[in-house]
Amino acid sequence: MEQLIVEKQILELGLDKNQVIVLDSGKSFGPISIAYEIIGTLNEKKDNAILICHALSGDSHVAGKYALEDKKPGWWDVMVGPGKPFDTDTYCIICSNTLGGCRGTTGPASINPVTEKPYALDFPVITINDMVKVQKLLIDHLGIQQLYCVAGGSMGGMQALAWIINFPSMVRSAAIIASAAYTSSLGIAFDKVGRNAIMSDPNFGSGDYYGRTLPRHGLAIARMIGHITYLSDESMRKKFSRSLQDKDELSFELSDDFAVESYLEYQGGSFVQRFDANSYLYVTKAMDYFDLPGKYGSLEKALKDVTARMLVVSFTSDWLFPTYQSVEIVKALMKNRKDVSFCEIQSSAGHDAFLLEFEKLGRILQSFLGNGRTGS
Repeated sequence: MEQLIVEKQILELGLDKNQVIVLDSGKSFGPISIAYEIIGTLNEKKDNAILICHALSGDSHVAGKYALEDKKPGWWDVMVGPGKPFDTDTYCIICSNTLGGCRGTTGPASINPVTEKPYALDFPVITINDMVKVQKLLIDHLGIQQLYCVAGGSMGGMQALAWIINFPSMVRSAAIIASAAYTSSLGIAFDKVGRNAIMSDPNFGSGDYYGRTLPRHGLAIARMIGHITYLSDESMRKKFSRSLQDKDELSFELSDDFAVESYLEYQGGSFVQRFDANSYLYVTKAMDYFDLPGKYGSLEKALKDVTARMLVVSFTSDWLFPTYQSVEIVKALMKNRKDVSFCEIQSSAGHDAFLLEFEKLGRILQSFLGNGRTGS
């Protein structure tokens, strides 16, 4: 199959007025740059657009490569492209980096026009809703009145939920994958430890580390903690057991002995090469604030005005966003007599299953997306 080549685009908003949106906190914020990628072609009616929302560590680079020599394609390349579940021969796929991110969309590392220095911790606290407000600005700019589908896993699923609630007439269908209507106390606890690891790094400097030594150690630890939650006991037993790393016996030193230790070190080390520590603070805080039942009084009330066809998918070994949280969404939709399909996929991969179980998930998504085109 011919390699898909994509291009990152940047939309600049509010440069003249220095104001774009009112955040959930009540603060006005702008200007805003939005990094996005489009794969496929928007048809004449502009009714074939699918918005894919990324998870915490993702970005707008959902599929393809920027150049043939790139080592890795986009983060969901197995799912997006010609003939794939998100078929770019049929659909126009849009993916943007979230507000607060560090891959082209305005975030803590961006230049504050007032100080002409990086925002750092002067960046405002944001929510999942705020991320979606910015995405809507992009969709409006593209002249799309209704999205054929909004889909996302993990934090991306939270954004999809915010879309169907805040802009119900703009979403024809939505796929909520390995996600939830609120972040549990378990998730908040892990996020808290990760943020503390970053802020305790001697190089953190109250977030003002740009142009100086970065808090790499703290961010690496945060990533190691987070990555553990993406796995499962079974997947770790299968992958590592108690295997030693490059040795035949215990060293009786405080260095790494086990393969799982080296694996986590690698994950932490590679993450700091592509992610900003301050963005990690802000994005995890946005996830912690996400609470649809708390905001609306109940999940049933939150979803009462939804008009989209819904697909909800969970994975058996996901203990970060367990199946019961997906079932809560399904039950609330059913009580409101909404069109919803649900599937729990058997998998030992843990939360990361939405990135790894592409064959099982792909078949479900192809069926869901295809059914929506019947009679259109």
